[in-house]
Amino acid sequence: MCISCDHTIHRHQFNYGWSRDFAPELVAKSGQTILFQCLDSSGGLVAEDSTVETITTFDFGKINPLTGPVYVEGAQPGDALSITFLKYHPSGKGWSANIPGFGLLADQFKDPALYFWNYDAARMVPCAYGPGGKVPLKAFAGTVGVAPAEVGIHSVVPPRHVGGNIDIRDLTAGATLYLPVEVEGALLSIGDTHAAQGDGEVAGSAIETQMDVEIRIDIIKDAKLKSPWCRTPGPVTRHLDGDGYEITTGIGSDLMVGAREAVMRMVDLLSARHGLSPIDAYMLCSVCGDLRVSAVVNRPNWVVSFYFPRIVFR
Repeated sequence: MCISCDHTIHRHQFNYGWSRDFAPELVAKSGQTILFQCLDSSGGLVAEDSTVETITTFDFGKINPLTGPVYVEGAQPGDALSITFLKYHPSGKGWSANIPGFGLLADQFKDPALYFWNYDAARMVPCAYGPGGKVPLKAFAGTVGVAPAEVGIHSVVPPRHVGGNIDIRDLTAGATLYLPVEVEGALLSIGDTHAAQGDGEVAGSAIETQMDVEIRIDIIKDAKLKSPWCRTPGPVTRHLDGDGYEITTGIGSDLMVGAREAVMRMVDLLSARHGLSPIDAYMLCSVCGDLRVSAVVNRPNWVVSFYFPRIVFR
């Protein structure tokens, strides 16, 4: 609940996908604050009594339900919409999964897996991972976007030049995201809220969790942005830097192959060093490990690195 917010858009006010033709659920003005009540990425399909079989029933046309859209008065094509994330209200419960056919190593991890998390929603202290380790938490919204100019209903799965499923884990409280406006009113929607995620979200899921999100919206006239950009209020990695990192690499002429190899090596390392099963190590990498491009200038080979924070096993 947000007493000071100008508006609340409720959990049942959502759509699957993006469309310039969706009727707005709310009309707001530049400078106002809005509380978005967001569902988790499964839309409530994954519940505490769910089994691993639930994961096999996912309909990718109905994942990441988007609370919205919000029509912003005065927003016109060519403007930018500024979204400042003021506060997150996590639920304290979440899940991670391996979804068959989805994720960076889908060809190696073909069986479904499901793990439930319980965390302190007030203090957001590191959360225990049953197979081993504690994951530092960092609440953010994985999917934030406005409607594209193209007609039709567009999938929420791929990110777009108007935002969407961008999964930038540093869009935490205090951060600001700028999105190019392509349709009148912008039609802003938010969903896919996470309690923690590694850069890359390599297994295809983070700590997926229902959450409320307080934002402020502002219009920047005639900004002519080509793609999203964002600003953070301070350091973005200090929460994981305390005990250093284990770093594995993938080296070759293809960045995607390099990314896969770097993650595979880390799965091997975590399994050998900490006794995790490969699937548990893979899902853990997705919620707290980071893919980084280390070098792209030394032709013909590029270097992709995977950073795993040692503090998880401190």
